[in-house]
Amino acid sequence: MKAVILAAGYATRLYPLTLDRPKALLDVGGRPMVEHLLRQLEGVEGLDGIQLVTNAKFAGAFRDWAAGWGGAEVTIVDDGTSDEETKLGAIGDLELTIREAAIDDDLIVLAGDNLFSESLAPFGEFARRKDASALGVYDVGDLEAIRRYNAIELDDDDRVTFFEEKPRQPRSTLTGIALYFYPRRSLGLVAEYLEQGNNPDQPGRLVQWLYPRVPVYAWRVPGRWYDIGSAETLAEADRAFSAAG
Repeated sequence: MKAVILAAGYATRLYPLTLDRPKALLDVGGRPMVEHLLRQLEGVEGLDGIQLVTNAKFAGAFRDWAAGWGGAEVTIVDDGTSDEETKLGAIGDLELTIREAAIDDDLIVLAGDNLFSESLAPFGEFARRKDASALGVYDVGDLEAIRRYNAIELDDDDRVTFFEEKPRQPRSTLTGIALYFYPRRSLGLVAEYLEQGNNPDQPGRLVQWLYPRVPVYAWRVPGRWYDIGSAETLAEADRAFSAAG
């Protein structure tokens, strides 16, 4: 099994913190954000390769970090873009990484700015057991809050039966987050999605396109999930991870 961390955004909402530093390398609880994510991946059975895709502006910073962090080897993929106007989008970056790294294996995909309080090892176990595409889901507990994300509905077997990005009239407080599993046999669907002219950004849109075509199952994220999109959520995560040691 391989993993791809999506970290090619420019995080303009966090300026000036991210003017010259990628969001995933901002400190949370005394260490770069991405290191928390990697430590939560450590227990995933069979994981033997990690790619981190970023942009030309921040590739050097990530390579410097990867050379010195001391954990599992992380290969940095540079998507060649330098600003918001030229960016490939999250799904475009995923397809690029699959192609350039010649990935031919089951694949976990994560956003570099999502943090978890618990290990992601059970997600790998869940995906292997289902032997199908899967995503992490989290109950935000508020229909108003869900409008910023996506709304998901499931059947009794946790299979996705409804998925809508940025819902205007949400019917569920369950949201899909940027934590995905794609079995080896499904990787070609990423390129097919893009070839059809679909939105290359917002990785959830791939799931929205995918679930009517193939089974997609939902794994309920335990503990806390942090979506680092603002100075406020960054500070919240920093407090939590600092307290946890």
